[in-house]
Amino acid sequence: MKARIIAAAAAALLIAAPLAAQDDDWDWDDDDDEEYYEKQPTGGFFGGSFIAARTEGEFSDYVNGGFGGQVNYIHQLDRDGWLGIRADAGIIVYGHERQRVPLSPTVGGRILVDLTTSNNIAFVGVGPQIGVPTGRLRPYVNGYAGYSFIWTQSSVSGTYDDEDFASTTNFDDGSFAYGGGGGIYIPVGPRSSRASIDLGVKYHNNGVAEYLREGDIEDHPDGSITLYPVRSDTDLLTFHIGFSVGISH
Repeated sequence: MKARIIAAAAAALLIAAPLAAQDDDWDWDDDDDEEYYEKQPTGGFFGGSFIAARTEGEFSDYVNGGFGGQVNYIHQLDRDGWLGIRADAGIIVYGHERQRVPLSPTVGGRILVDLTTSNNIAFVGVGPQIGVPTGRLRPYVNGYAGYSFIWTQSSVSGTYDDEDFASTTNFDDGSFAYGGGGGIYIPVGPRSSRASIDLGVKYHNNGVAEYLREGDIEDHPDGSITLYPVRSDTDLLTFHIGFSVGISH
């Protein structure tokens, strides 16, 4: 599965490269294009995306999927922008529970609060990115190595106050992670802004970890809890849509 995704992304890059080159003058002539790349500064790109995650392999036996967000920075290694180093960081929520409970046993039911429990995965990674720097559609492929952190956290907030006033990490684990994927940049706005819509897909091999799901915390009348963690692979396939903006050095 992972090999097929990466191979497909690489094939899309190879097919789209000559098309992008033909499309290179879609909003300026050849002379303007040459002058633009002579003057184009080195630097990088900062981006942010919304993520939809699908669980893969053994992980899909226990968890359906999740949603979240990510940020990334790409440091451009050549003036034309074919090669870069990409750093990503993101969070995905794969489970969420909310209950109305008494603030404390002594107060009883007179003061109720919202008890929220969320199941989360965070990831960070760094690796190479290769992409077509010009044209209406600018495909790219990338790979990364990094770390994946999975945890469950419970927090308490008041009915008319969204800010948590108490929180606890109930369970956590982490592991080495690696993966790869690809996508397409679609330029928008003036060319000097180097702004693009970013559409892409990535496979995350997050390794084996222990984690909690919705309903895996049992509350007892005396205030104690029992945890029922699951241990499995935690691989994900993520789909993202976001925005990228050029940053000059």
